[in-house]
Amino acid sequence: MNNLHEAGNLGDIDVKNRVFMAPLTRNRAYPDGTPHEMATEYYAQRASAGLIISEATQINPLGKGYLNTPGIHESKQANAWQAITDNVHKNDGKIVLQLWHVGRISHNSLLPAGRTPLAPSAIRANAQTFTANGFENVSDPMELSINEIEGIVSDYAHAAKLAIDSGFDGVEVHGANGYLLNQFISTNANNRNDKYGGNAENRSRLLVDVVDAVSKEVGNGKVGVRLSPTGKFNDIDDEQINETYPHLYSEMAKRNLAYLHVVERFPGTETSQNDELFVRNLRREFKGNYIANGGYDRESASNVLDEGAFAVSFGRMFISNPDLPERFRKEVDLAEPDQETFYGGDEKGYTSYPSLEAA
Repeated sequence: MNNLHEAGNLGDIDVKNRVFMAPLTRNRAYPDGTPHEMATEYYAQRASAGLIISEATQINPLGKGYLNTPGIHESKQANAWQAITDNVHKNDGKIVLQLWHVGRISHNSLLPAGRTPLAPSAIRANAQTFTANGFENVSDPMELSINEIEGIVSDYAHAAKLAIDSGFDGVEVHGANGYLLNQFISTNANNRNDKYGGNAENRSRLLVDVVDAVSKEVGNGKVGVRLSPTGKFNDIDDEQINETYPHLYSEMAKRNLAYLHVVERFPGTETSQNDELFVRNLRREFKGNYIANGGYDRESASNVLDEGAFAVSFGRMFISNPDLPERFRKEVDLAEPDQETFYGGDEKGYTSYPSLEAA
């Protein structure tokens, strides 16, 4: 399984192995969206990953959907991220920032002046989010105007510039898991009748526009995109995935981006054989650097690299195994994560997991 430890190139980003760290929301930022000082150690501990993909980070104040998540729209946030990227680089790591707007997966209490969440259409999701009161049902959203959509595209480009200026090696546009860009893509969340609704091309337009704006700002070799073609998380259900995702994969391939990062399955949920076949066929047809994600272990990750994937990203394994590539290399048993400390809290369950050497 030496293929997991081969160096390679993702656009403008050189990586030392194919064991990537997936984005993991940990709810430990300050209320104003400034990353906490703890994050400096947290990410540096995991710098042995071929590439770290940061926790999802909101591109503007109205993009926030969970308590104590970080932002990348103000200079004080960017300055805090600079300390994090500096420490990752000192430890010979590479890190990209995942750019996020949650859309309708939010709550009035999380937004400035109790504002209403924004969405492609005024359709409330059957979902919950994490607020100061614990998990609550998301609030009713309002439909975005064309002008507001264009403003969001500009906000993504601005956030990408701040990220690169803060030392990130690249950015990842989050188009998965039921958040704003995924809402525009999906038929059950988007009933617009303008250029952003209707057929697959129109529903994909916002994601494509964002990718183009971000690429223009920082260069396409520093841009990745995350998708979840068969995902149902956050009340998403695209009844036209057979049209939507071949179109999207084709558009991403045309742009010669650093990579396409795909959530192929969600741990703890059953995946049908049809879904598995659909995702596998899309992967085989994609002409570009492909990062697989979802339920992989050491052996299955090596196998998917043999099938043509560039890398595999791991989430929960990296929480409790900060030096996961080394543990894979030595074929040792992995530490189990404490789910009680996943979201919010202090150092416990965040920076407290020891390295293999220390353990």
